Amino acid sequence: MIGRGTVASVQTIPAARNRWKLPSLRLQPWLVSWMQVAPLALILVVLFALPTVLFLAVSFFDYDRTGIYPAFMLDNYQELLTTPATLRVYLSSLKFASIVWAITLFLGFNIAYFLVFHVRSATLRIVFFLLCAIPFWTSGIIRTIAWIPFLGRNGAFNQLLMDSHITSKPLEFLLFSDFAVIITYVHLFTLLMIGPIANSLSKIDPALLEAARDSGASRWQTMVNVVIPLSKTGIALGSILVFTQVMGDYFVVKQMSGGQSASIVSALSTEIQAMQYPPAAANAMILVIFVAILVAGMMRVVDVRKELVK
Repeated sequence: MIGRGTVASVQTIPAARNRWKLPSLRLQPWLVSWMQVAPLALILVVLFALPTVLFLAVSFFDYDRTGIYPAFMLDNYQELLTTPATLRVYLSSLKFASIVWAITLFLGFNIAYFLVFHVRSATLRIVFFLLCAIPFWTSGIIRTIAWIPFLGRNGAFNQLLMDSHITSKPLEFLLFSDFAVIITYVHLFTLLMIGPIANSLSKIDPALLEAARDSGASRWQTMVNVVIPLSKTGIALGSILVFTQVMGDYFVVKQMSGGQSASIVSALSTEIQAMQYPPAAANAMILVIFVAILVAGMMRVVDVRKELVK
């Protein structure tokens, strides 16, 4: 038999366990959120914010053939902003960005619309997406150089035109021209427009399109009043990706124009090769501000953050 004392001691065991149990650790929701974004924030600070601050500081320095000297002077910015060559370079880059944006938007929207609304099989849709993405499995430099034997004077395209008796002599404007630069950009960056637009179109309920058609709306009216407004987030994201890529490119303009066209980054590279680091830093800061203004303008048209939360 178990005595009362034994029963009392057994009953006190759970109480003792509860007494020595450690309290559960509960973190505040705001602290959890900060812990989640801390790794990405650290990467952005180290790889983006600190270099940008360094470029900003160096852009005010003085320099000569032997080195750079800490100072605070506006001569680098004044020289860049008052030189006609700077304006021509920025207009050239903006021209390329605008033309490539318009072409990639047209191609990207139509391809994405076809894949989302006309390809019924999910497997076939994935196959088509893979076909669009396969070129990205190789280096952009290789894809750029591959256009040279195709567009060259004795290239495959000119040979096809002459063999078909469409032209009697090779077309000279195909390579080492603005045309070659734009064609290469479109080839490289159309997928950047297809992806975001296709993601936005996939969120549109097909019943809305059916309701618009039942209400008597034409295909064009349905596109303008239903599809495009509901896909504006993807259009804005794709536009930002294409604009920033074109404005920051160096290799395509140099390689495909044969040195006949200039871009902001090519001018920046020339200054770095000449060891003119303060003007190069000032040029980099102007480019960052210029691109930031373009992106901010697009963000004013479409509140991407608000649309992505929906």
